[in-house]
This record gives sequence, structure tokens and C-alpha cells, in this order.
Amino acid sequence: MTPHDSHAVYVISIAAELAGMHPQTLRIYERRGLVRPARTAGGKQRRYSNADIARLRRIAELADLGLNLEGIRQVMALEAQIEALCDRVGALEAALERAAAAVARSEEHTSEL
Repeated sequence: MTPHDSHAVYVISIAAELAGMHPQTLRIYERRGLVRPARTAGGKQRRYSNADIARLRRIAELADLGLNLEGIRQVMALEAQIEALCDRVGALEAALERAAAAVARSEEHTSEL
């Protein structure tokens, strides 16, 4: 996700149109904790980001598969957990590669002595 994706710029009517939903549906999803749009300084107006729009589209996909809102919430929580674990695995693989390279350099240095 780029910084641009998280910049909240869309009012609810535009976000609903981009996501292919009714604005009331976005309000329901917010009340149910499926999406958390940013708020203006006074806290009165919602502002949606590109990441929010993508999340809304994913919610719609899952709803089209027949999941209810609680099922959608659980699936999305598991998807977020998988993404975090994949990131962690990538970091561990990189650390392992660095450690293996350090061991190889150490062995080369030891064999030269």
C-alpha cells in the first residue's frame, strides 16, 4: 500500500459510487466495524481513502459469496493475519539469508588463516 492509498479524500457519496454501493451500506459497515473511514477535523464528515474503497469492494465480493457481516469480518481478520504472517516470514527469510552470508564470510576468513 502506498501513502496515496491511505490518504482519505472521498466523501461518502463518492466512496459509495466507487465501491458500487449505497451510502447507507457504508454507514452500516462502519457501525459493524468493517470499515473505519477518517473523519474531518470536527468529526462530522467521513472521508474514505483508496484503501477503504478496496476494502469495501472486498466486502462486496465476500457478500456476493453468501457470507453474512460477521463472516465477512472474520474472513477479513484472517486475511489481515495471513498478510502480517507473510510479511514476517519474508523478514525472517531475509534475516536468514544475511546470517548465512555472514557465516560464509566467516568461514572464508577462517580458512584463509
